Amino acid sequence: MSVINSNLQALNSARHLNHTQDVLARSLGRLASGSKIVKPSDDAAGLARSEKLSALSGRNEAATTNVQNAISALQAADSFMAGITKALSRMDELAVLAKDVTKNPADIALYQEEFSALQKQLRETIGGTVAQIGGTIPVPNPLGMFNGVKLFGNDTANPQANAGLTATGSAPGDEMIIPQINLRDSTMGAIIAQDGAGNFLLSVTSPSITAAVGDAVTDVFDERAKMGATQSRLELVASRLTVEGENLAAAVSRIRDVNVANESTLYAKYNILSQTGTAMLAQANQNPQAALKLLQR
Repeated sequence: MSVINSNLQALNSARHLNHTQDVLARSLGRLASGSKIVKPSDDAAGLARSEKLSALSGRNEAATTNVQNAISALQAADSFMAGITKALSRMDELAVLAKDVTKNPADIALYQEEFSALQKQLRETIGGTVAQIGGTIPVPNPLGMFNGVKLFGNDTANPQANAGLTATGSAPGDEMIIPQINLRDSTMGAIIAQDGAGNFLLSVTSPSITAAVGDAVTDVFDERAKMGATQSRLELVASRLTVEGENLAAAVSRIRDVNVANESTLYAKYNILSQTGTAMLAQANQNPQAALKLLQR
């Protein structure tokens, strides 16, 4: 039917063309952003799930950082304890050398000087108050610290660390206590202890020094063994968190990331349809001109 007032073919073509251009615009937005969800209406449920998974992923990253920091603290403590072991071994050597009957008092004095220097180094590494390690001057900020946390004894400035450090995981209640290493309440405490005048209670010639140093070495070895076991557990936790983080990232990617190959194919399809629709709309707008021919004389 030839009519002039209503061009139904043009209206129909325009409707299809508008739909095609809307889809083309969405496809272009996905390719430009790299995301399948450019706005919430694209996939409301998928957006909610991906946001929840993203929050879990962020928590997982924070937990991984916590565990890695705990491992670093243990590695720092082990490094200090390796140095403590070397110092104790040298002190043991000096104690034995000082018992040589061929040594004169000047030689013994030299051994004592080195022995006292090693005691001072151990004291500054472990630290403590006057009540804890004696002497006249406390060591409130020992060398054996990690990010302000004392590694080898009670911390009056950070009481919660006295029960051990806590490595927190990604789930509520997922915590692991790292036992405290307290070298002040063992034989080591006797080696670094001073009297009220600031003199060490044990010297290189003390009758019990060899046994005391041997016991201190054993105590340090025991603490290092405990630390090694704890570090192994933390490394397993870190590995689990890493895998969990990868799985969360993959889940978020499946929901939100656009498949470029598929989307490019769709974009090419709707781009062609848009050009075709534009041509057909132009053709439909010319159809009413046929009615003019019927009016010609």
